[in-house]
Amino acid sequence: MATEAHGSESSLVFHPMDQFKVTPLFGDGPVHWYTITNVTLWMALAVVGVILLLVVGSRSRSIVPTKGQSVAELTYGFVYKMIEDVTGKDAVKYFPYVMTLFIFIVFSNMLGLLPLSFTTTSHIAVTGVLALLVFVFVTVLGFVKNGSKFLALFWVSSAPMAVRPLLAVIELISYFVRPVSHSIRLAGNMMAGHAVIKVFAGFAAIAAISPVSILAITAMYGLEILVAFIQAYVFTILTCVYLKDALHPVH
Repeated sequence: MATEAHGSESSLVFHPMDQFKVTPLFGDGPVHWYTITNVTLWMALAVVGVILLLVVGSRSRSIVPTKGQSVAELTYGFVYKMIEDVTGKDAVKYFPYVMTLFIFIVFSNMLGLLPLSFTTTSHIAVTGVLALLVFVFVTVLGFVKNGSKFLALFWVSSAPMAVRPLLAVIELISYFVRPVSHSIRLAGNMMAGHAVIKVFAGFAAIAAISPVSILAITAMYGLEILVAFIQAYVFTILTCVYLKDALHPVH
């Protein structure tokens, strides 16, 4: 009986965070900055997916579009409209950068839902670089386009003069926190959903609750498909908001 109890307990031992481990693609040595890892593989597959959709899928430019061309055109129109609505027509020139961000994050999120895959956007090392690139880009653009007038973004001219210096400090802090919140939001949501699916999958081994666990996994998987798109949308629309601040720094 003791042995059976021990076996039952051991069957419940699972580690939902193991799926986020960065491991070398070849061998079992330590991971260095130049090591080809599972992250490298799945980021490369995301790039291949983007090329297949936007380049190969739409190369025919048919009047009656194929399925691939239809998806590519819908994605193009969706991001273009987002930039135009949020940032203004003068920001359309930055469409290639925003489009690249959106489509890469979508593919990375979706590929992470495949069995035995790796979700690259669950790592701060990936989302942090993306967010930092956006932060540097909009900050440099803001000073290039507006010079010292870009600092008006931190000066709340509508507030009473007595509190403006305090608000300026708060605005400055919130501005430099942007890349942190921008990256953690994406990584946190992707990691949380996948961890919950892993937990439910661990309980699926118990016959008594296996049907309930499978239903929960199915529901969570459907939700994660939606979250994969929504988080790419949120990351991109925040990029558009920051871009608007850089082009029109009026508080």
